[in-house]
Amino acid sequence: MPELPEVETTLRGIRPHLEGRILKGVTVRESRLRWPVSDALYVLKDCPVIALRRRAKYLLIELEAGQVMIHLGMSGTLRVVEASLSLRKHDHVDLLLDSGKVLRFNDPRRFGSVLYQPAGEPHALLAALGPEPLGEDFDGDWLFARSRGRKVAVKSFIMDNATVVGVGNIYAQESLFLAGIHPSRAAGRISRERYQRLADSIRAVLAKAIEAGGTTLKDFTSADGQPGYFAQSLHVYGRAGQPCLQCGALLKGDRHGQRSTSYCPQCQR
Repeated sequence: MPELPEVETTLRGIRPHLEGRILKGVTVRESRLRWPVSDALYVLKDCPVIALRRRAKYLLIELEAGQVMIHLGMSGTLRVVEASLSLRKHDHVDLLLDSGKVLRFNDPRRFGSVLYQPAGEPHALLAALGPEPLGEDFDGDWLFARSRGRKVAVKSFIMDNATVVGVGNIYAQESLFLAGIHPSRAAGRISRERYQRLADSIRAVLAKAIEAGGTTLKDFTSADGQPGYFAQSLHVYGRAGQPCLQCGALLKGDRHGQRSTSYCPQCQR
């Protein structure tokens, strides 16, 4: 599933092609996505694209009267292509631009979404989200204060979008390894100092992944069709039973919230 670095990479890839352009209209070939394509998209016409930004894993295309919200789901991709380019299977939605190009949304599993929110208030899907991990509101003090009294495993705690957005399974495991924290440790039993290290680790891991273009596992490629290369830097994710790259101990595996977890029993306490 594309995580925050993959979505940020996609944003940076498509932004130069959309900002300052005119959205001429929207073509919907398949409306049955995770949520039905918003009816309001069918009537959009000649809308200036003011800006593009990201909130959690949502790509937001800002228009004067509202915003188009795109979520890549498990297998969604976006490409900027010539409008005349032959369609591929699962090309569900096109945003037509005055440049003669389209932003084309492809999603084999149809678990992504293309929605519209009128200006004035945030969409319900965005209203309860926690801080951005690369933003000024996120730090060790925030994690420490929010974790008090919590018995949930710290890995599940940092994967909760109300705690911090965009720290999915891959990056949670890598961040906990870098911070030296066992993923099963109760969130409420971690010190402020260790949470500061964890917050710093989350930032460092995500920044490195964005710089590398994300992590290619099965479906993700960036907006220009190129794969991400952060997979070459993974220390624990998917490596249970292999030697730790730091100490040589065999990595162990566990499950948290029905998601697999790899960790080092020596380096992570």
